[in-house]
Amino acid sequence: MSKVCLSGPDLSYLNLQADGMKYQLNPAELIEEALRNQEGTLADSGALAIDTGKFTGRSPKDRFIVADEVTDDAVWWGDINIKISPDKFDQLLSKMTAYLNGKKFYVRDAYACADSNYKIGIRVITETAYQSLFANNLFLRYGDELPTDLPEWTIIAAPGFLANPKVDGTRQDNFSILNFSRKMILIGGTGYTGEIKKGIFSVLNFVLPVEKQTLSMHCSANVGVDGDTAIFFGLSGTGKTTLSADPERALIGDDEHGWSPEGVFNFEGGCYAKCVDLTVEKEPQIFNAIKFGALLENINYIPGTREVDFSNIEKTENTRVAYPIDYISNALVPSVAGVPRNIFFLTADAFGVLPPISKLNTAQAMFHFISGYTAKVAGTEAGVTEPQVTFSACFGKAFLPLHPMQYAELLGRNMKEHQVNVWLVNTGWSGGGYGVGQRIALKYTRAMIAAALEGHLAAVDYQTHSVFGLKMPVSCPNVPNEMLNPGSTWPDLKAYERKANELAQAFAANFAQFDAYANDEIRSAMPKIAEIVR
Repeated sequence: MSKVCLSGPDLSYLNLQADGMKYQLNPAELIEEALRNQEGTLADSGALAIDTGKFTGRSPKDRFIVADEVTDDAVWWGDINIKISPDKFDQLLSKMTAYLNGKKFYVRDAYACADSNYKIGIRVITETAYQSLFANNLFLRYGDELPTDLPEWTIIAAPGFLANPKVDGTRQDNFSILNFSRKMILIGGTGYTGEIKKGIFSVLNFVLPVEKQTLSMHCSANVGVDGDTAIFFGLSGTGKTTLSADPERALIGDDEHGWSPEGVFNFEGGCYAKCVDLTVEKEPQIFNAIKFGALLENINYIPGTREVDFSNIEKTENTRVAYPIDYISNALVPSVAGVPRNIFFLTADAFGVLPPISKLNTAQAMFHFISGYTAKVAGTEAGVTEPQVTFSACFGKAFLPLHPMQYAELLGRNMKEHQVNVWLVNTGWSGGGYGVGQRIALKYTRAMIAAALEGHLAAVDYQTHSVFGLKMPVSCPNVPNEMLNPGSTWPDLKAYERKANELAQAFAANFAQFDAYANDEIRSAMPKIAEIVR
């Protein structure tokens, strides 16, 4: 590598004219550009605050993958991975570059995967300065030495460019399209930056398992002082970010990782954290990372001030902040650590059925991984008035180009090879479901995770759950013994047994879509549904 002139790279491979290009601007320059362009304002913390427009979240029904010789027989096609033709992609690419030519736009070279053995170069071309700031914060950053070769992947993101669905083959005028042959991602009609981040995550979810036999994971990860790595899987609201943020352990990353034969590595160079109801008391690391260089999305100010009102969700509940990982004081840089000793599957069971902590064997781990269970409760989404069962394969179904069973089998292989402990942790309810029981206190969940990490649960006795077959410890330091068996916390044991069977039936119904692809080992972990007790 040699240093490249900051006037910018040759974009002729995209038929893009360099006249309006702003290349590799630093955060201060990007913030100046954003303010000059009236893209946002500065909060009193120094962070740039912007609105992403019509879309304040991803639009999964408008995400496409080009169907060609690379993807035809490999991709898990359906409502997650929607086909679009190479011709339609080429047509949109031509239209987007024509749209950007003659305009000012921003170009950033970065990369993904902190482990150099898996590193992929990324060029991000954006219509707005704030999108380029997001790319700077979320992807891994080059120093003074920039690549001279073409990047492996190119992203073009233009919120102002709208597709013509009748002509371009899209569902509506916004879109996100992955092309694994041309190694490009096109994003148009939406200013939501998460489409950029999750586009590359989807790429890695295809490339790493297929080409490198490396498990790609939607998880957070940290490492202790003695080098013991821990992984935390979980859907929104289960505590994935909160529980991995431990002042006694270094943060590897909060969202996307790979598990190679050598260990765990972060895909990203930053964090994209939710901000709703954020306080310095609840989330000090995230709160203190909201400073100059950070990007706030879709927040509201306290009227008459530039102080963020994190409780205000008038625009969206999905308020976000993007910042470089080194804004976290105990972040591990570079974000590479050893093979995990412990894996935690986090679920917020709003029905009060699952144990606060249980140990899984390999078959159960594969089953619960491919299930990806949690429950939505009232207030988490519009229209949700009572607890709803939610399953998301591999705790990230929306980002999986391959069939979920491929990821589950990689997990099982890694578990067996490295003798990893896997724990199912319920951060939801005990003593009854939502509205009747109580949310399990965070201090108890932290104590259970600490006990697992420190080996205190290795020598205790276990009970077996009658329906789910889970091994439940009978004691745990700093946790009341009576909490550890969920049935004993309910005032009516028969009512608990009925609810446990109902949840088991939901698991079985969800697993039916995978049964034809499963082996006998995974099937053996199915919950044992008894006749409903009346």
